[in-house]
Amino acid sequence: MKDSPHLEKIFQDARSICVLTGAGISAESGVPTFRGGGGSVVWKGMPFDEISSARMVRENLDEVWEWFDYRRNILKDCSPNLAHYILAEWENKFFDFTLITQNVDGLHTKAGSRKVLELHGNINRSRCLQCEKRFQMNETDIPHKPEICDECGSRVRPDVVLFGEFLPISVYQEAERKSSQCDLFLIIGTSALVYPAAGLAEVAKINGAFLIEINPEETPMTSLCHKSFRMKASQALEFLRRFVR
Repeated sequence: MKDSPHLEKIFQDARSICVLTGAGISAESGVPTFRGGGGSVVWKGMPFDEISSARMVRENLDEVWEWFDYRRNILKDCSPNLAHYILAEWENKFFDFTLITQNVDGLHTKAGSRKVLELHGNINRSRCLQCEKRFQMNETDIPHKPEICDECGSRVRPDVVLFGEFLPISVYQEAERKSSQCDLFLIIGTSALVYPAAGLAEVAKINGAFLIEINPEETPMTSLCHKSFRMKASQALEFLRRFVR
């Protein structure tokens, strides 16, 4: 690429790097995506944003768990791909590296990333509706376990951010803080439609970061970025890997 020397300097000079990942990075691992491509995911006649909503937790938690156990059953056979592994490798290469994800699949951790800011939670965790105690679920336990909190006896729900809910404040504040301090910000495989997560790139640019987008399709964030790669995450990261010492 003609701008390779410029990109090499950007990576070599960067002391602090933030990476925001979305569903596109896991699509190469066989994880179904809910946005992009013009498709609409429906479960028992309900759009995914209805079955994955706070209202459904209140009105029909059994149905919500059936949907999430179905998703967990798909995910148990999915493995990290090259893009996940490259980002895990970069954690050891940069002085200050922050990985922020909108994904709930846990594939970044499986690939070896040690510190992941999970904005939307994790599909293999549950939490008590009453006392908020969290439980790490075995990904092969389907249906989920436990059903009941061992502290207060209330039912548990998936520990993910559903439609109609706010992001966990401490996680988002840390993501926003790191975004405001970074020299280089990568947006990988995200539709850039879901706020406030999509706003992290704007925070980074306002504070002087160089922005790189990796997505096969143009997004609302494309015009904000200094460089865009119209390709899959693994292809683009394999190319950029040569600039990381």
